[in-house]
Amino acid sequence: MPKIKMPRKSTAIDMTAMCDVAFLLLTFFMLATKFKPDEPVTVVTPSSINTTLLPDSDVLLFTVDKDGRVFFSMDGQAKRKKMIEDLNAQYKLGLDEKEMKNFITGASVGTPIKDLKTYLSMSEDQRKKQGMDKGIPTDSANNELGAWIEYGNAAQGGNFAKLKYCIKADNATPYPKIKEILDTFKAKHIQKLNLVTNLKAAPQGTAAWEEEQAAGHKKE
Repeated sequence: MPKIKMPRKSTAIDMTAMCDVAFLLLTFFMLATKFKPDEPVTVVTPSSINTTLLPDSDVLLFTVDKDGRVFFSMDGQAKRKKMIEDLNAQYKLGLDEKEMKNFITGASVGTPIKDLKTYLSMSEDQRKKQGMDKGIPTDSANNELGAWIEYGNAAQGGNFAKLKYCIKADNATPYPKIKEILDTFKAKHIQKLNLVTNLKAAPQGTAAWEEEQAAGHKKE
């Protein structure tokens, strides 16, 4: 008896449900995502031929503008949470939940510790209008930079092996201000610092330029 051949039919997959799910997820992330807030100051860093990239984590970043104002920033919301809790307890700042959240999810902070509660209760525009971005005091009479370094270290949970201290200073920052900052780190027995710079081409004829040329010939 001859075999009956069944007609072949292509399998049709209804993608309507998958498209709906994809657009729902896209809409959710667009509405729920909070972008990183802008930094309170813009600095023009000096140029160098160093090609080492600034790491994304385990960094204490100190930004210094051309007027010498110092701002502190640290990665990791869990670390920032511990730090602001320690500051709140030590200095009896009386921060509420919203003010602490503003620190945890915010950008760089640059104000005296005594003004921190008022600073965190304001929006970025309000801080600028009322001149709250005074910078962290670094003078000998009231050097709070050391406190920020200590509490930043304590927030790391003992993970100091990967921690990097970075200074991002404007090209026009007065040298005495930079010296104050370096002296503070020295007093804390921190000798290894990283200066954030813009990348520029190595001057022709230097050892760095010759290395770049040799590396280019090898790729060819």
